[in-house]
Amino acid sequence: MTDIIQQLADRRTGARLGGGQRRIDAQHSKGKLTARERLEVLLDEGSFEEYDMFVTHKCQDFGMGNEHIPGDGVVTGWGTINGRMVYVFSQDFTVYGGSLSATHAKKICKVQEMAMRNGVPIIGLSDSGGARIQEGVASLAGYTSVFQNNIKASGVVPQISVIMGPSAGGAVYSPALTDFIFMVRDSSYMFLTGPDVVKTVTNEVVTAEELGGATTHSTKSSVSDGSYENDMEALMEVRRLFDFLPLNNTSKPPSRPFFDGHMRKEPSLDTIIPDNANTPYDMKELVLKLADESDFFEIQKDFGKNILTGFIRLEGSTVGVVANQPMVLAGCLDINASRKAARFVRFCDAFEIPLLTLVDVPGFLPGTVQEYGGVIKHGAKLLYAFGEATVPRVTVITRKAYGGAYCVMSPKHLGGDVNYAWPTAEIAVMGAKGAVEILHRSDLGDSEKIAALTDDYEDRFANPFVAAENGFIDEVIMPHNTRMRVARAFASLKSKDVKNLWRKHDNLPL
Repeated sequence: MTDIIQQLADRRTGARLGGGQRRIDAQHSKGKLTARERLEVLLDEGSFEEYDMFVTHKCQDFGMGNEHIPGDGVVTGWGTINGRMVYVFSQDFTVYGGSLSATHAKKICKVQEMAMRNGVPIIGLSDSGGARIQEGVASLAGYTSVFQNNIKASGVVPQISVIMGPSAGGAVYSPALTDFIFMVRDSSYMFLTGPDVVKTVTNEVVTAEELGGATTHSTKSSVSDGSYENDMEALMEVRRLFDFLPLNNTSKPPSRPFFDGHMRKEPSLDTIIPDNANTPYDMKELVLKLADESDFFEIQKDFGKNILTGFIRLEGSTVGVVANQPMVLAGCLDINASRKAARFVRFCDAFEIPLLTLVDVPGFLPGTVQEYGGVIKHGAKLLYAFGEATVPRVTVITRKAYGGAYCVMSPKHLGGDVNYAWPTAEIAVMGAKGAVEILHRSDLGDSEKIAALTDDYEDRFANPFVAAENGFIDEVIMPHNTRMRVARAFASLKSKDVKNLWRKHDNLPL
C-alpha cells in the first residue's frame, strides 16, 4: 500500500512539472507564470480541484507515440474565487507549446459541460500555439467541439477568457465567443493569420504585437475588453470582475456588504455641469460618486471612449452602467460606441444585471466615415439591445439628450422603468442654434433676431420640464440626490417581471 501511495505521489509530482523544469524556466524568463501558477493566483488558496491530471494524447504519428506528457498541455478543474465556485482551464505552454490535441479539447469540453450542468461560470486561461499539427483534422474537430460548447453556454453561465500568450488561427474563436476577453501587454497576441502569412499575401510588414497585441485589440479592434501589464495584474482584475457577476442566468448578482451612506448626498454634483453647454466634463466623476466606495470596474475603457461601460455596486448590489462621455467627441454616439454599449447591455440583460444609463448625448457623429461604415445599423444595435432588455432600468439625463441619440439611450418609450433628469437637462430634437436656423431660414441675415429666437428656443425646449409635463420624465431631481434617488428606484424594481413574446431567437441588426 505504501508503494502504491508513493507511486501516486511521484506521478502527481511529474504531472505538475508539465514540460519539465527547463521549459518552466523559459516561461519564467519571458515574465510569464506557468499554467498552474496562474491558477494559484486566480483561485482561493487551496480551493483548486483538478480533473484529468494523468490524461495523455493518443497520437501515434510523427514520433508522438514515443512521448506522453500527463495532462496533455492543459490543466482543468474547479475552484473558488472569494468563496464562489468557478470552473477553469489553463493551457500549459511548456507542453507541446500548449497546442490543442483531441484529448486536450476533450478536457476543456468536460469542464465546459460541467459548468453548464451546475450553473457555474467558466474561466479559460489561453497560452497556446494553436492546433497540434501532428493530429491534423482531429485537432480541428476538437476546436470545433469547444466552440460549440461556448455557444451553448452563452447567456447561460458567464464565460471569461484571459489571453496570456499566443492565440492564433482557429484558437481565437473560443475566446471570441465568450463574454469577456482580457490580454497581457507585450506577452499575448491574437490573430487569424500571423505576420508571415500577412507579408506573403498582402506584402504588409507587421509585427505580432502590432497585428494582434493587447494594445491593438484594446484600442482598435475592440476584441479585448481590457489589457494589463503582467499575468498577476490580469488575474487579480479577473478576480475583481468575477465578484460583480452572478453564477448563471437564473441567479441574482452577488450582494456585498457596503460601507457607504444609505442617504449619501454629493453636493459637488450640483456644480459638475459647466455653465457653457459646449464645455465638457468628466462623466466618470459622476459614475464614481454614485458607486459604493467609488468602485467602478470599467469594460473596454480604451475603446470607444465617448461612452463608458462597466459595473458598480449600489447598496451592495451589482449594476451595469452605460454613460455618454462628454470629454470625448462631445459624447456623440458613433459606430464604436454603439457596438461597445450594445454588447454590454445584452450581457447585463442576459444575466439579470440592472442597468443604469447616464445620458449627455448631442447626437450621432456625422460624416462620410460613419455613414459608409454603417452607423445606421450599428446604432440600431444599441437601440435594439435597450429595447429588448427586461432587467430593471433607470436612466438619468444630466445635460443634452438630442434627436435620435435620445431615442437610443434607454428613454421611457424604449422601456426605461424610471427616468430622471437633472435641472440642467436639455431634451430636444436638436440644439437651439441648429433648430432656429432651420425654422427661421428667412431671418438668417438678421443676427439680432436669430439670437433672440435662439434664446427663446432654449427657454422653451432646452430644459427637462416639457418632457416632464408630458410624462416622459418621471421626476426632475437635484443632482446631489442622484445616488439616493437611483438606489431607491432600483430597490423599487427588484420584483420586476417582464417577459418578451416567444420567439426562436431575435434577429439583431448585426
